[in-house]
Amino acid sequence: MDRKSDAERHPEKQNRPDNPIKRKPSWIRVKAPGSKGYFETKAIVQEHGLHTVCEEAACPNIGECWAKKHATFMIMGDTCTRACAFCNVATGRPMTLDPFEPARTGAAVAKLDLQHVVITSVDRDDLDDGGAAHFAAVIANIREMAPNTTIEVLTPDFMHKDGAVEIMAAAKPDVFNHNIETVPRLYPTIRPGARYFTSLALLARFKALDPSIFTKSGLMVGLGEDIGEVGQLMDDLRAADVDFMTIGQYLQPTPKHTAIERFVTPEEFESLATKARAKGFLLVSASPLTRSSYHADADFLMLREARNRKLDRVKA
Repeated sequence: MDRKSDAERHPEKQNRPDNPIKRKPSWIRVKAPGSKGYFETKAIVQEHGLHTVCEEAACPNIGECWAKKHATFMIMGDTCTRACAFCNVATGRPMTLDPFEPARTGAAVAKLDLQHVVITSVDRDDLDDGGAAHFAAVIANIREMAPNTTIEVLTPDFMHKDGAVEIMAAAKPDVFNHNIETVPRLYPTIRPGARYFTSLALLARFKALDPSIFTKSGLMVGLGEDIGEVGQLMDDLRAADVDFMTIGQYLQPTPKHTAIERFVTPEEFESLATKARAKGFLLVSASPLTRSSYHADADFLMLREARNRKLDRVKA
């Protein structure tokens, strides 16, 4: 698959002034991918005609994750109907859904022999259900072809898509993830096509439909949020009964994207993690390179262990 230029991927951003990309501090620099496992994973993804958010969003962890044959599949095409100021996924008019994609995804997961897989997607505001039924078909195919693989989904907000969250709950992923992304004050500039309380309502509704399924949400920092706002966001996620919170550094993909306000230090991430744990999350992952699907396989095992410990305390 030929990768489009930045101008082709983000035509809506081309009239914006450039924001110079800041030099990354030492704690964020990673090695360029090039291992045998990386190329094997890349070959399997290409063989099955699939997209990954690892590539499309220019994830800094792609070398590490793909070396272990961990890839986050991005379904429903490579073109998003939203134009978030932070995101490197292409914006535009998406193609029609590929009815064979669920089966190809299941086959790729089986071939990679994954213990845990993360499935995400572009926003599909053009679809009546936002793509929920397609997500469900992907889950069903993975269950059939790789029955021992646990499944995590990272979904859009399904804004104005009645019945979509019910379809997702009925599909029974092992983890339902929807990223809150940033504090409400920054939504108009960072995530203008979304609404903070719509995202919270989605997470709360899913948990109400099936309390047995883990819920998860992620926050980017370094965009100008303050500690009070982050604390309130944590409280809001806990009020929605979210189990797992991830916190990572925003990294600017191109000069046309939102500028980094500052680089948050590893020590500050440790402080945020301590603060989040005190709020009652079952699990917190917070570091400069943390992303939603980073170490998701190990995190899922820790989530189950944390829940079991909590249940044991309740029984005692």
